[in-house]
Amino acid sequence: MAEAHQAVAFQFTVTPDGIDLRMSHEALRQIYLSGVHSWKKKFIRFKNGIITGVYPASPSSWLIVVVGVMSTMYAKIDPSLGIIAKINRTLDTTGYMSNQTQNIVSGILFGTGLWVALIVTMRYSLKMLLSYHGWMFAEHGKLSAGTKFWMALVKLFSRRKPMLYSFQTSLPRLPVPAVKDTVNRYLESVRPLMDDEEFRRMEGLAKDFAFNLGPRLQWYLKLKSWWATNYVSDWWEEYVYLRGRGPIMVNSNYFAMDFLYLCPTTLQAARAGNVIHAILLYRKKLDRQEIKPILLMGSTVPLCSAQWERMFNTSRIPGEESDTLQHVKDSKHIVVYHKGRYFKVWLYHDGRLLKPREIEQQMQRILDDDSEPQAGEEKLAALTAGDRVPWAKARQAYFSRGKNKQSLDAVEKAAFFVTLDDIDQGYRKEDPVRSLDAYAKSLIHGRCYDRWFDKTFTLIVFKNGRTGLNAEHSWADAPIVGHLWENAMATEYLELGYSEDGHCKGDTNQNIPIPTKLQWEIPEECQEVIERSLSTATALADDVDFHSFFFDTFGKGLIKKAKTSPDAFVQLALQLAHYRDMGKFSLTYEASMTRLFREGRTETVRSCTVESCNFVRTMEDPTESNENKLKSFRIAAAKHQNLYRLAMTGAGIDRHLFCLYVVSKYLAVDSPFLKEVLSEPWRLSTSQTPQQHIDLKKNPEMISCGGGFGPVADDGYGVSYIILDENSIHFHVCSKISCSETDSHRFGKNIQKAMLDIMGLFNLSKNCTK
Repeated sequence: MAEAHQAVAFQFTVTPDGIDLRMSHEALRQIYLSGVHSWKKKFIRFKNGIITGVYPASPSSWLIVVVGVMSTMYAKIDPSLGIIAKINRTLDTTGYMSNQTQNIVSGILFGTGLWVALIVTMRYSLKMLLSYHGWMFAEHGKLSAGTKFWMALVKLFSRRKPMLYSFQTSLPRLPVPAVKDTVNRYLESVRPLMDDEEFRRMEGLAKDFAFNLGPRLQWYLKLKSWWATNYVSDWWEEYVYLRGRGPIMVNSNYFAMDFLYLCPTTLQAARAGNVIHAILLYRKKLDRQEIKPILLMGSTVPLCSAQWERMFNTSRIPGEESDTLQHVKDSKHIVVYHKGRYFKVWLYHDGRLLKPREIEQQMQRILDDDSEPQAGEEKLAALTAGDRVPWAKARQAYFSRGKNKQSLDAVEKAAFFVTLDDIDQGYRKEDPVRSLDAYAKSLIHGRCYDRWFDKTFTLIVFKNGRTGLNAEHSWADAPIVGHLWENAMATEYLELGYSEDGHCKGDTNQNIPIPTKLQWEIPEECQEVIERSLSTATALADDVDFHSFFFDTFGKGLIKKAKTSPDAFVQLALQLAHYRDMGKFSLTYEASMTRLFREGRTETVRSCTVESCNFVRTMEDPTESNENKLKSFRIAAAKHQNLYRLAMTGAGIDRHLFCLYVVSKYLAVDSPFLKEVLSEPWRLSTSQTPQQHIDLKKNPEMISCGGGFGPVADDGYGVSYIILDENSIHFHVCSKISCSETDSHRFGKNIQKAMLDIMGLFNLSKNCTK
């Protein structure tokens, strides 16, 4: 085939007359263009590394400082207080330079040193300014004169246009809270969940820990906080994610959904072409650090950008005791799964990125391929869905050599993974409830063998053109993937677009080599391991009860008119709904972020508080007046907001206790207090997905469903929600079918009723009933 010949640079045959060498000029041209592309990328990375490395100064400021120093020298003024003269004398001992050259070199060296000292001073000053978090606790919309002055100073030191990683070295380190403070906050958080006797017992354990073992463990933790960039993140990644030996499908991975109503095209290959191209444009910006860092407080306070580093070209590698994350600097291909076959698709041709129509062409070639899967190939990815140890052993035994290793390398070193699904999914107006539920379940686990759960993310394109993501959790948290996904959807819909017949814009290119089908030789013993992993994964997937629903009675607009934080409102509604559903209060997890600090990830907000429980009891008491209920709500909401702010500013409870527990294990000392704390189940686990990029006021049709995750506890609920616009919120509720106490649809109804009942406390309620 012509395409196959283009992939070979030269061929030769040995004849009686010598060697007959036949060069393929097209292949050599492609090799040349590929090399040019690689060197361009290396140069851009080098340039951006310099720009980021000297921030908040600029590379051009070096010239200004050096010219300034040289000018004062020629004016017979010594700006160095004798340092230039000392450098001159040192250079004079070499005997290789004239006096004039020595003066120039001395001036340049001093100017460079002065420039570096100014950079360090500016960076340290900015770090000190960013260590102030008083603004976080100010009343919403009211800033003190001191806070305004602080904001002006931050903007002064960071006025130069920052790149994605510009602020990294200026971000403060995550502080280690005092043991007594953490223990006291912990006791306060569990008080509403324990009777008097249980609480006295726990209080005794806690106080004993705070006065005896705690300070010893704290010393080691303080030592780590001075030495390491972040005292939590590496242990969190290793012990919470990478050392988990159970399935990551459902238990760890999460998903992101497509637009709710909008489907730009029903052509599967076309939708894949534009979305893949949009994701690759995002990767290009990421490589060049052109993505703007996330800034809070009116574009003043930066968040850590470290989690973007491993978004692409990364895969989780199984190990018997612990997994690892394998990241390569660049990848020029993706791997596509369709009907049991794996295809390698090159992303570049003629030294440039494939255009959307060309990617569509490649996807269509895969869809039109009617070859059968090789033995064991169809369900191979079930290994990534089951327990980790069998996968690690199978990888070592059957995929460490030959064509299996080459094919597995292609998957693990791909930019990302793509599944062209052969079923329809997405919201259907005629059956909104079941269609969204099935859509969520398909994204989080599919058939258990048609997503590569170890890749940072799998792009799933369904037969009817609907899309979604399944993301691995260890490398980054949901807001990072959400940022990618929102940008990709906006680029696809607002910039790339489709022709009238639903295809990507542009022309096909028949010179592009066809996708390469990956080759496997999977023995029967390995196929048996695959089937066992599939059995484990299927049992887990079949037990997931998912309910995804769109709440459009009101949104953040009306909640803000009630002078309440939208997140606090939803969290208190969840507490009320959970009490009505289960008849009791439970330990509640709400994910918060600590990205105000370098390499920060998440912290837990314990949403079930004494104040929230008092509010729920007040709501359920028919003798209480609306005035008392509203007062109780205000107190509970204020408490929740304070806890959220404490978590964001490094004064949370759970990450500190987790790290103390890790230290105790390293020291081989037993702590009954820590052991009990770390074993407490989170029967209500919640997370808010932020709306970051899409402007729904300008483009209301681009409303999305956000994303969700699987149940955390066997007898509890997981709830993810996205506060979309002024009038809508989307919820994803999950639980386990095997638990007789939980029912995701029942809990969903309780959530909706709780939202309405709380809003009914305000005079605004007459505007939001349907």
